[in-house]
Amino acid sequence: MVKQILPAVAFIIFLSSCSTFKPLNFTSNKQVATAHTPAPKTKFIEEISVIPQTEVDNTTNKIESKQDAKPSSKLSVVSRRKSMDAVTVPDKLDEIKLYERMFSSIAAEVESASAVQLKYAVLMNTEVESLPSKSLLEAVDEWYGVRYRTGGNTTSGVDCSGFTVGVYAALYGMAIPRVSRDQYRVSTKLSTTDLEPGDLVFFNTTGRGVSHVGIYLGHNKFIHASVSRGVMVNDLFENYYLKRYIGGGRIENKEEIAQGTH
Repeated sequence: MVKQILPAVAFIIFLSSCSTFKPLNFTSNKQVATAHTPAPKTKFIEEISVIPQTEVDNTTNKIESKQDAKPSSKLSVVSRRKSMDAVTVPDKLDEIKLYERMFSSIAAEVESASAVQLKYAVLMNTEVESLPSKSLLEAVDEWYGVRYRTGGNTTSGVDCSGFTVGVYAALYGMAIPRVSRDQYRVSTKLSTTDLEPGDLVFFNTTGRGVSHVGIYLGHNKFIHASVSRGVMVNDLFENYYLKRYIGGGRIENKEEIAQGTH
């Protein structure tokens, strides 16, 4: 009987030992399961925002549209400038052609100028084309450089009124009063702005009225018989002559004056 009980007890012990392994197996399975669980979600870095793709596309389009607009505006400005230049080019060409004609005309006049004209262009510091008549220049140049001599009326020596008498005789074929104050008396009085080449200019060099006379050449220049240097060209606005200048005179009726002086 004991032999029959012992195997039964041993079997029960074996069963009880198997039941003790069940919790162990459960625990082992649970640990394996937790080993495969996904990691917790990672957090985004703070203060970083994610823009939706649609907004990014819209912003990009706006930027590209602005960038595309700028070159077009620049091109429009350039095109406007080109159009303006195209309008003004004909005017510039016309102006250049006008200057070319003027310069060619001046060059032709200079080339055809006589020695006396070139001489007085230098003396008067002016252009050949603005000189007085060639006949006037030739008449006064006959006396240029002649020394001064009181009462003189020849190329050996001449005073101021003798010089004007000689020029008027050669240029106009007429006689005028011999003394400067008488020349002033018979002439029509002129302001400086009304003077023309060939008119007379009068000065008070002694403090007693008209005492000196010359012939106006234009551009404020006159030629006269200077006491110190003979017949020469000076400027009305030189300090010495400006202080002593009385005015200009024009011989209106030269034939009547010439008859009255005989």
